This record gives sequence, C-alpha cells and structure tokens, in this order.
Amino acid sequence: MKAEVEEDGSVLLRPEARDMLRFYSHEGPELKPNVIQITVESLSDEFLHKRKYQNLTPNLSALEPKSLVFDNFYATGTRTDRGMEALTLSLPPTPGRSLVKRPHNEGLFTLGSLFRAKGYDTAFIYSGYGYFDNMNHFFGNNGYRVIDRSSVSRDDITFANVWGACDEDLYRWTLREADRMYKSKDKPFHFFVMTTSNHRPFTFPDGKIDLPSKSSGRRGGVKYSDYAIGQFLREAAKKPWFKNTIFVIVADHCASSAGKTELPVDRYHIPLIIYAPGGQLPTGHVKTVASQMDFAPTLLGLLNWSYPSRFLGHDIFSIDPQEGHAIIGNYQELGHIEEGKFAILKPLRKTVSYRYDFIARSITAAANEKDSLKETISYYQVASYLYKHGLYRALTPLEFDKYMEQGRSLIKRKFLSLNNKLHTML
Repeated sequence: MKAEVEEDGSVLLRPEARDMLRFYSHEGPELKPNVIQITVESLSDEFLHKRKYQNLTPNLSALEPKSLVFDNFYATGTRTDRGMEALTLSLPPTPGRSLVKRPHNEGLFTLGSLFRAKGYDTAFIYSGYGYFDNMNHFFGNNGYRVIDRSSVSRDDITFANVWGACDEDLYRWTLREADRMYKSKDKPFHFFVMTTSNHRPFTFPDGKIDLPSKSSGRRGGVKYSDYAIGQFLREAAKKPWFKNTIFVIVADHCASSAGKTELPVDRYHIPLIIYAPGGQLPTGHVKTVASQMDFAPTLLGLLNWSYPSRFLGHDIFSIDPQEGHAIIGNYQELGHIEEGKFAILKPLRKTVSYRYDFIARSITAAANEKDSLKETISYYQVASYLYKHGLYRALTPLEFDKYMEQGRSLIKRKFLSLNNKLHTML
C-alpha cells in the first residue's frame, strides 16, 4: 500500500512506521484562491450527459466549456455521509458505518484541517438540520465552522421541506458568508456547501423553472438544482471576490444505485466540474479514472501546494493515467477498479471479479486475480486500521511545520541523489 500511495510522486515521511504520512511537493508559488465546493444531492452524471435528460441542466452544460471537467469520476458510496467521508478525508469507505457517523471521529486529517493549516477560514454550510447523520458534530470537530438551518432566522428561509431550505436560500447564505469574509480582509475561505433540493419529495419554489414542484419528481429536482446553481454563479459574478474564487461542483452520490451487478459502476458515475473564472486553472476534459477519494489531493495539486498529508487518494495529475482507479461500495460490497480490473469483496469472505470498459461502459465476468484482490483488500484494511489506531489525526501547527521542513529536506536530497546518478551515467 505504501508503494501504491507514492505513485503520484509524494514521499513517505515515516516509511518505517505503520503510518501513511507523506509529503507533496510542488515548485513555484502556491495559489491561495477562495474555494467554494458545492456538493449537490444525488446528481448523477447522466443528468448532464444523456439524451433522455437533455435540457435539464442548461447552466451546468454552459459551465463545462469554461471549466475543468472530469469525465470518469465516481462516488465511493450510495449515501450522503459516504460522499462527505471521501471528499473531506480522502479515504475509501471503511467497513460498517462511515466515519461521519462513528464515535471518536474528532480531530481527523481533513481537507478542512489542511485549509486551516494554510491560513484559510473554513465552513460547512448545509440547508438542512446538521444533527442529521451526525454532520454538525463531524464537521464542527474536524476543521469547519458550521452553518445550517438551525443557525439562521426564519426570515432567512423562503421555502423549505422536511430535508431543508431550498437551494436558493442556501446559496444566499453562502454569498453572505463569502461577503463577510471578504470584507474582513483576514483570510481566504473554503466552504463545503451541501444541497438538499434534489431529494424526495422534490419540492421547490413555484415559478422558477418550467416543471411543477413535486409532481415532476426527479426531473424537477434536477432542473431546479441546476437553476439555483446558475442563479448563484450569476450573483457571485457581481462580487469583488468572484475572480479570486474556485468553484467546485460535485455530487455526494448518484440518484440510484440499483443495477444488474453487485456494484453497477454506471450508478456511481458523478460529475466533477472545477471552474476558475479568474483563469487560475486550466480548462478541458480529464479522462483519468478517479473517485471522490482522489478529490482533495487533486484539488490541492491544481493549487500547486506543498504539504504533509495523510490522504490515501491520489493527485491524479501526478500519476500515469493508466494507474487511475476508482473505489466504490455499498453497505455489503466493496469494490476497486483499476486498468479495467474490477474486484468486489462480498460478505462471508466471498469475492467476484469483472472486466469493466470505461469507454463502452460495459462489464463482463472475469476470473479472480490474486494481486487485484489483494490490492482491493489492502485499501479497506489500511483505512480501517488507521482510524482504529488513531493514525489519521490532524496535525498540530507544530507538527505541520516540522513535517513541512522534513518533507522539503527529503525532496532536496532525492533531487540531489537523482542529479548525481545522472552525472555518473554521463
């Protein structure tokens, strides 16, 4: 597993220990833009790209040509808390419950704790009540301020259902927080924004789109979600902080996980769109296979950050595209896909294997391969071991500085050693 995580050029800081702590190094100045991550409830990739759903997402479709679009990006699970686990912790789904809902989940190494170590303000902004699924406790104890439905006045909610305030209300709260941070001139900000409108009962304010609330079902939920994102970006474009902000659109999971196989891969396919209106990041399509576990290191790689990390995901721009892989699972099965090899772990120590074609989106049965199964097992076992033994905790400021210095020293020695070898060969 240690060799696996070093595939993206990071170096282990404690190679002799049962610890995955490693160092990412990038030359040149680091980018420090604001980052607003919108995690959209149940936004399957097919809603954006399949003909039967055409015209449901005009705003996201218009955004894609101006953005970095990840064509083969996958959710790790089928529930919101699993998406949160992977997007914040860069971990595969641990056996049993997600870490968001487990005891002793405070002080973990999260994307939020890393943003804070780099001088950012961080907040979790949720349109529902964050006591659901233990969200407020998890985020509040892992590097984020919490703003949820209970944090705002009734006058701040124009429409709500059992799941939460409508997405437009949520984005208004987000704009207000961004304005407040900009006016303070204190710190850049990173917001994890979680929506609820694309969830049953699919109700939303009347007169916003050309589909009726509730009776239009999922189609209405998707189209309203897209409408609200478009409205949010148009309002954000009027702000002085707009061009210094990276906007991320990603999903927590797909709308449905049912299929003809144990883990139907297409039912985990979600969008990831990274939009930099100030031109700080490239645009185009990324074909490398990845999952939510790879989001945090990939984002930070785009920002050109050097940092100590416990993340198990890869910066996918620093690996051979053929080495891209996806981790997916549900409450019973856990799967791993790499180079078309798809291994699934089932209850009672049963296993099954397939070949998956990411171009044709087709799957065929295959014989089990020892190495593929071993790698799959190791991902889940290592994640569980690190959590249970307190080895996935956030770094203190002193530790962060110590490992920054150690990491830079390791990279320098590695460069000098490589240089000497080249001189010897010449």
